[in-house]
Amino acid sequence: MILGMGTVMLLAGSTQTQQTASIAGLEEGAEKTLIDDLVIADHILAEQGVLDAFGHVSARHPKNPQRFLMSRSLAPALVKAEDVMEYHLDGNAVDPKGRTSFLERFVHSQIYRTRPDVNAIVHSHAPAVIAFGTTQTPPRPITLVAAFLPQRVPIFEIRRVAGMTNMLEPALGTRAGGDLGANSVALMRGHGMVVAASSVALAVYTLVDARLETDAISLGGPLTFLEPQEAESADKMLDQIHLRAWELCKREAEAHLCK
Repeated sequence: MILGMGTVMLLAGSTQTQQTASIAGLEEGAEKTLIDDLVIADHILAEQGVLDAFGHVSARHPKNPQRFLMSRSLAPALVKAEDVMEYHLDGNAVDPKGRTSFLERFVHSQIYRTRPDVNAIVHSHAPAVIAFGTTQTPPRPITLVAAFLPQRVPIFEIRRVAGMTNMLEPALGTRAGGDLGANSVALMRGHGMVVAASSVALAVYTLVDARLETDAISLGGPLTFLEPQEAESADKMLDQIHLRAWELCKREAEAHLCK
């Protein structure tokens, strides 16, 4: 069971609208669905093992591209609609109301600032992905559903930027977001990964690909990866494939949340 399109279905084409909307306004209008999907995405990504107690997912604001939505600092599996907060692109909350924010929110804010094409971001500490960020073996697309992966995923090396740190300082989040470049996935050595694209599905399939590559390495090489031409062709079909799985996962998550 793999997460498909998610929040992005509601955000497509909305980034050109400059009207400002508050969280309260979202909850009263049709865009309330975005908050509901963001909550469901938190729960599904936690169920899939992409997020643990510290990971998070965000979505660009559907009415104001200069803001984004993300839950307060809370384990994803516990997130409810009232936990979703609105942020400026500098990473500061619009109205914190005494709620604590994730320290890594600056990764999200930097990417939204520099990548207008990005509508959803996931930061994950999945162990299978962290392993690739600490070795000389890069994760590469090995399966059709991970065709979006670059042929060489960039790795943000914190020591190169700031020496020995706690690996959580706000300035590091800004640099990590910048190191993503035009890619959809970047690793953070010893910390996890950041996935930024039109769909949160990419976070799930990055983890799937990492596990498959690890399994294939254990069987012995050489490994056969998707060639650039194959990946480019397959990538054009992924939205439709991911959407099918999202619909199934969303139904099951909604049933669980209603219990």
